Amino acid sequence: MRISCIAIVCLLVSLHSGIGQDTIVLDKIIAKVGSEVIFHSDVEDQMAMARERKQAPGPEEQCLILESLLAQSMLVHYAKIDSVQVTDAEVDGEIDARMNQILAYMNNDRKLFQEVYGQTVSEMREQVKEDMLRKLLGDRMQAEVMSNAEVTPADVLTFYKGIPKDSLPYFNAEVELAEIVIFPQVNEEEREKALEKIGKIKAELKEGADFATLARRYSEDGSGSQGGDLGWTTRGSFVPEFEAAAFQLEINSTSDIIETDFGYHLIQLLERRGNSIHTRHILIRPRITPDDLKQTRDLLDSIRIMILNDEISFANAVAKYGDSRVQSYSNNGRMINPKTNNTFFETGDVDSEIFFSIDTLDVWGITPPIEYRTPIGDYSYKIVQLQGRTPPHQANLKQDYSRIQAAARESKRSVAFAEWVDKQIPHTYILIDPQYQYCESIDRWQAEWMTNR
Repeated sequence: MRISCIAIVCLLVSLHSGIGQDTIVLDKIIAKVGSEVIFHSDVEDQMAMARERKQAPGPEEQCLILESLLAQSMLVHYAKIDSVQVTDAEVDGEIDARMNQILAYMNNDRKLFQEVYGQTVSEMREQVKEDMLRKLLGDRMQAEVMSNAEVTPADVLTFYKGIPKDSLPYFNAEVELAEIVIFPQVNEEEREKALEKIGKIKAELKEGADFATLARRYSEDGSGSQGGDLGWTTRGSFVPEFEAAAFQLEINSTSDIIETDFGYHLIQLLERRGNSIHTRHILIRPRITPDDLKQTRDLLDSIRIMILNDEISFANAVAKYGDSRVQSYSNNGRMINPKTNNTFFETGDVDSEIFFSIDTLDVWGITPPIEYRTPIGDYSYKIVQLQGRTPPHQANLKQDYSRIQAAARESKRSVAFAEWVDKQIPHTYILIDPQYQYCESIDRWQAEWMTNR
């Protein structure tokens, strides 16, 4: 298994890092914006990402990439001048979140991570710190620049009327969905079996057994193959019960048995560095029985009947019965499309199990309970309500107001940012390598500064 080096760059900061490259390119500075510099490798990394998306970037794409990097550098330059603050904890938190996402793709296999990228997770964290700091500074400065670019209903209407009729987008058939998700509850007999098992493991540790060896033998999660190693993490990375126990430990000490929604844990603290800790654990998960699954299905079926009989609203049923760990819980059950970050799903974006269950439903109809397995293998059940169905159509205010509003807001923010950049160019030291003189849009950056210096 080989994962492209570009994947980690995308998930981290999309800035130059030279991670796992198969060839070595002699780097050089190709542009300066105030105190910030842009390297040849910055452009090459972005070009490589474009190729990874199956595009065939040419000279024009290269010019657009460089202009984007110039704008990013200007943001960072003025963020430093304006004393925009980003704390070490914020930088570490962003890196940890993205690194944990990458590890999740690898089933928390740190050995595989090192094989793919040529360095350990800790080494990678240190390598990308400066780039992450610059990214957060730029993001914060950009947010300030665009903070007043909100839109009124009149702005939305003006934006919509300004789009030529033959340029209005055409939307495929879409649905809006809401869900109530419930995880089966472990019965007391299986809970006692799991508690007894981890109690025996704890006894082995007290007798001098090696923690990592026992984790490989018994732990029931992806970290088991790595001796239970969970790597470096900051506060907020674990569920509260686990985190409270882990942060109270002394180095090389082991916790008592800790119960969380995942099961029973024994935790060992290996290292501490400021607000970050390096831990490993052993997890024993109580078994979910067929009877537990049936009880969950029956409960959801009764909730479905209550909603259809108007005994309780769907939103109130979410609040009363739904699992609060599910993202839709805080949105009255409405599901968010991860591809678009809105509530509209093209039929091709809907999971096949849900699609076939809603295909014949009327709007406001509710599916029977649907079995679902989480990425880590947990069982859950859900009922799904069809809250809207839109046939293929051309964009219009009545059906697509929220999307047109979002487009109008984005347009206004882009204009605000472009105006800010234009205002700063004459007052900012900018130098660009002559090799990019063919880029017409890049000429403007240097020409305006040279004219007004």
